[in-house]
Amino acid sequence: MHTTDIDISLEEITKIEGAASCDIKVRNGEVTECRFAITEMRRFYEEAIRGKAAAAVPGIVARVCGTCSNAHLLASVKAVESAMGIPVSPNVSRLRELLNYGLIIRDHGLHLYIFALPDLFGKESLLAFDENEPSEHQFLHDCFDVKEAGNRLGIAVGGRSVHAPFVRLGGFSKFPTENELIALIPKLREARPMILRLLEVFAARSPVLGHDINTLALEGLTFLNGDLTPSAGSRIAPSEYRKRVTPRDIPHSQATGYLLDGKPVMVGALARLNANRSALHPKTRADASSYLARFPSRNIFDNNIAQAIEMLHAIDNSIGIIESYRAEPATGTPKTAAGTGYGIIEAPRGTLYHEIETAADGTVIRGTIIVPTGLNQIGIEMAIRDYVNTHLGDTKDSLSLGIETVVRAYDPCMSCATHFLKLRIDR
Repeated sequence: MHTTDIDISLEEITKIEGAASCDIKVRNGEVTECRFAITEMRRFYEEAIRGKAAAAVPGIVARVCGTCSNAHLLASVKAVESAMGIPVSPNVSRLRELLNYGLIIRDHGLHLYIFALPDLFGKESLLAFDENEPSEHQFLHDCFDVKEAGNRLGIAVGGRSVHAPFVRLGGFSKFPTENELIALIPKLREARPMILRLLEVFAARSPVLGHDINTLALEGLTFLNGDLTPSAGSRIAPSEYRKRVTPRDIPHSQATGYLLDGKPVMVGALARLNANRSALHPKTRADASSYLARFPSRNIFDNNIAQAIEMLHAIDNSIGIIESYRAEPATGTPKTAAGTGYGIIEAPRGTLYHEIETAADGTVIRGTIIVPTGLNQIGIEMAIRDYVNTHLGDTKDSLSLGIETVVRAYDPCMSCATHFLKLRIDR
């Protein structure tokens, strides 16, 4: 038992979306206070869209995030279509899956290669990898090739890899040609062995931190459709979401936290694989079989492994969609109607919820957005507390890195910088 009193102040947490901080107090060998605070998140998008034309809302709310913009775009489009009763063809649905798969590949690649992998090699960043050391050289180049595969998929379907301009209510303003998509298959196939290398190193080197928390994810692994399946409790239809997922004010944080059925919840790749590993593409299941034995998992660091498996699944499903794709004409102008609609999708970092109420003339009466990091915020704080309580004997540097890796395991969706945090410990 360590009886030393410790105060830890993480005054600047970067390498995350926006600004955050963490203050920890240890008294008599136990964490008595742990405050993980998101200090810059309220940008009032829900107020900004009031009175706007609903057709314009997806393009507005996509600016919530410069990394996951296409996830917000897709969730918002679904919500508006649901409110106004706008039909979507099976072909459009498949193209939207492709667009989101491109985001999954690119965004998981960003997190795993650039944010998380350096920790496993004891490096400050990916750019510190040694070009003369074969494995480090390989991972450095794999990073850019894998991310490029996701980028190309987003560009071909949406017009850009971020803030896709071709997505519109009911469909697309421009559909890709069959040849444009077929040309992507070699690049997608080339990325598969790179991701398998990534899986191997994370499986061999990842730490362990058990986390007893309820998880939540959409059923299946299209990432865009279905009801929600919690690890405990009954299924949740989109219209029931806000009855079961309730806000909790966190006095020390600008971001609202959320509880599922009154308890903390975790969303993201780990939650999705825990619930849906049988829905993985058959080729993914075959090649990742040795890693799938970990799931369902309570180790938050297995979120990294789950992300890598999802990248394989996204590639394999994308190839299948492309091979059966047939182009169609651009969609016309959608109708307007009064209603309330719900758009729930699986963004790379977890369940993303958009709700919108429209008037008969197609203007917005109100809207609600609940992002994955809001859902995970309480769990992140719990995980930090658990980690510090079990590592009080560590050195300053080791404890600092450990706290960083715990937060990174959740992959919070915030903007990226060179360093994660600056740590000050007063003993």
